Amino acid sequence: MKIHDIAFYAAGFFILGVLAAGIGLNKSVVILVTILATAVFLLLGCFTKRRQNFWLAGLSLLIIAGAFYYFNWVNHQIKNISIVFNEKIEFQGIVVGYPERGSQQKLAVELKPPYAGKVFVKTPANPRFNYGDLINFEGTIKNPAPVSYANYLAKNGIFGILEYPQAELVAENQGSFLKSKLFKLKEKILVVIQRSLASEKAAFLAGITLGERAEFSKEFEEAMSQSGTTHLVALSGYNISVIVIAMFALLNRFLKRRLTFVLTTLVIFGFVLMTGAQASVVRAAIMGFIALLAGQVGRLYSVRNAIILAAFFMILANPRVLVFDTGFQLSFLALLGIVYLLPAIQRFFYFNKSAGFLFWRENFLTTLSAQLAVAPILVLNFGNFSPVSLLANILILSVIPLTMSLGFILGAIGFVSYYFSLVFGWFINLLLSYEVFIIKFFGQLDFLQIDYFSGFLAFVYYLILIIFVFCVVFRQKGSRKLMN
Repeated sequence: MKIHDIAFYAAGFFILGVLAAGIGLNKSVVILVTILATAVFLLLGCFTKRRQNFWLAGLSLLIIAGAFYYFNWVNHQIKNISIVFNEKIEFQGIVVGYPERGSQQKLAVELKPPYAGKVFVKTPANPRFNYGDLINFEGTIKNPAPVSYANYLAKNGIFGILEYPQAELVAENQGSFLKSKLFKLKEKILVVIQRSLASEKAAFLAGITLGERAEFSKEFEEAMSQSGTTHLVALSGYNISVIVIAMFALLNRFLKRRLTFVLTTLVIFGFVLMTGAQASVVRAAIMGFIALLAGQVGRLYSVRNAIILAAFFMILANPRVLVFDTGFQLSFLALLGIVYLLPAIQRFFYFNKSAGFLFWRENFLTTLSAQLAVAPILVLNFGNFSPVSLLANILILSVIPLTMSLGFILGAIGFVSYYFSLVFGWFINLLLSYEVFIIKFFGQLDFLQIDYFSGFLAFVYYLILIIFVFCVVFRQKGSRKLMN
């Protein structure tokens, strides 16, 4: 078995182990299932005489390794927590994440000794707190509820909620110097966008470029949910690809290839930190780095391995994301849909491979594949999914890349001249007006909503998709053999 295949299956079995532990299977069940899987591969190896099956038998033992890694990681995480619940206490904590602002502030706060752990704090919009602020709090920390929300917060290492406590700033700049500077840069870019555009359009542009949603109104958020366009403000691989291509093309003109690789990697890392390290951005950043590394060392870039290695490294850093981070699930499922389901649909229905006018055909197939891949997750987590979203996405995706690119340029111009940013903002305003109109129009069409999906139905649904992809692939391989 080749080294890249070993890496693929090793990461895959490890992830299966983490998944088994994450959904609640105990150690005994995981060990039993792994032994059965190993035995099956050994028997297949004996009957077929294929060495690959013996390799799979050995690598399948990594299922146990993945499960035990999850159990140990969670136990270690809980062991280091020291929080007093349901009692009014006074304590100090440092803001360790970028604050979510709007009508209120939402802060991730790391407790200082004698306490330990992180809590989620809601405070009024003023006084304004920033990353790295050391704050004195007085209030009652409560356990998160329901269980699903508690698991979601635990994924981020947060085990308590504190709502509207007394809060007094003690000291500033107590966090990472690099993160502090990057968050300040982000805030300056947001200020440029906000002063150059009307509030609703500025909020949307901030969402698609930097993933910032604090200024969204409830009505606009509902319109995005109903029109199936919420994913537009969940940072994706496009943001990373724009940065990678632009930086590499610019630096490669003046610097050696190796130095260009290093600087581009640092820019990707900085963008990930600045935007809060969302699952979709981290995934895209890892895959972008793997692509850059493949080009640097002269190796072929394998999408299959890039996807699973991106998932593996994210799960290694935090195994809870596999089961309890919806953004992680949507990001990888949408990518898998585009990489594997899209070509299968294209071949099965004999679609023309041309992009079409304004890329409508390409956008349709991309949106269809991604939406089919994530539909069960959307229904299970958000309660609805509408086929109408396909048309909304086709109409809007054609101009989103241009809008994002111009948004990044607007942020840069704002540092040079306020008046130039106003003029440049007028051109972006034309695109944003169209996009906001599409979102609101389709947000009013609430028919054909799918609002129920059980776990069993989701399993059957994905099994059908997998069988469909494999059948199309094998049919194409069979037809090639007949032609030859």
